[in-house]
Amino acid sequence: MRSMIPDYLTEALGDVEPDTSGEQAAYIPELAAADPDRLGAVFATVDGKVYGAGDTDTEFTIQSISKPFTYALALGDRGFDPVLAKVGVEPSGEAFNEISLESETGRPRNPMINAGAITAHSLAGPADMDPAERVERVVHGLSAFAGRRLGMDDAVCASEMEHAHRNLAIAHMLRSHGILTEDARAVVEGYTRQCSVLVTARDLAMMAATLANRGVNPLSGEQVIREPVVRQVLSVMATCGMYDAAGDWATQVGIPAKSGVAGGLIGALPGQIGIATFSPRLDPHGNSVRGVSLFERFSSDMGLHVMEVPAAARAVVRSNHVVGSGPDALRVFQLQGGIGFAAVERVVRETVDTAPAEARVALDLTMVHSLDDVARRMLLEIVRRLTLDGHEVYLVDPESIIPDPDPGDGGRVTVVGRLDQARTA
Repeated sequence: MRSMIPDYLTEALGDVEPDTSGEQAAYIPELAAADPDRLGAVFATVDGKVYGAGDTDTEFTIQSISKPFTYALALGDRGFDPVLAKVGVEPSGEAFNEISLESETGRPRNPMINAGAITAHSLAGPADMDPAERVERVVHGLSAFAGRRLGMDDAVCASEMEHAHRNLAIAHMLRSHGILTEDARAVVEGYTRQCSVLVTARDLAMMAATLANRGVNPLSGEQVIREPVVRQVLSVMATCGMYDAAGDWATQVGIPAKSGVAGGLIGALPGQIGIATFSPRLDPHGNSVRGVSLFERFSSDMGLHVMEVPAAARAVVRSNHVVGSGPDALRVFQLQGGIGFAAVERVVRETVDTAPAEARVALDLTMVHSLDDVARRMLLEIVRRLTLDGHEVYLVDPESIIPDPDPGDGGRVTVVGRLDQARTA
């Protein structure tokens, strides 16, 4: 059987292809000369499967899509406090190239607008890096997100620097406020080189999937950034990634996203998928016209809105039953699915309401596919309290969802691979 996903993507591209509204980024001559009819879309799953249609391997410059990734590098390299001291996280409600600084501090509103992105570039790598080393740090980091070494378009870089008057003005303003501590022109040149990195829609989908996969590249297995950084970056993408169209995007599409003036657009849905589209014609906000239409369709067709109401957490307890009788009776709580706080609270409630009379109790995790840290700790606390109540507790955990379980003071648990091992123990 052939997968239906590439067929779906091909159909979606065909539906938006007739839309020729919008224009290329005319203020950068090299981008203005791009083929406006290029069109591609790629899905990348968190386990590394890639689906694509159209111009998936056509190279173009990353432009502003580099912003969340360089912000992530800065957070990882310098730490949260030093970065947050110089770049805020509030939506500006303004265009990407506005001189949007806090009046009292001179701090850029967020890292997705140019003022914040220029600052974030200056914070990538250690503080003692020279400009060339910092560019290499950024390119190396972007490459790690993509899973391959990325190149650079020197012609686009030169074209952008020739017309970088506004970014230079922003950088000098940042320098005057002490936000930038280095030569303003050198930082802008480095930022421009960052934006001139060449990518494909396939690369961008994998970069987005790395964010969706808790900072681990699905193909290389490399932990590119830590999970707290991922949460910060995705949060800022959700609120600020689409500039002055962020509110419409959040309500209509609901996927943390970032656009670029070369026509790229990415979205990262945590735990699920990375998405990228490519189409050079832009709307007045600087976002790809066809790309926005495609994302609206993907979100609607597949229920990808991050605020989509999930299945009720009560479904986590698949079964609550007793096997055997007499002194050999075993109370079994069979759990299923992915378990977070809301789900594990259902397990706690079920255990409390049942008040097992049986001497032996089993928590069966055979059908559990994921468990976050709070759920792990709460399940082990259930084990501990059942032990203190006089029960002998078994954990049926064939996939080691909870490796080396330690219930804490007074708790005891026997780990088995199958339920029948608990029944006969």
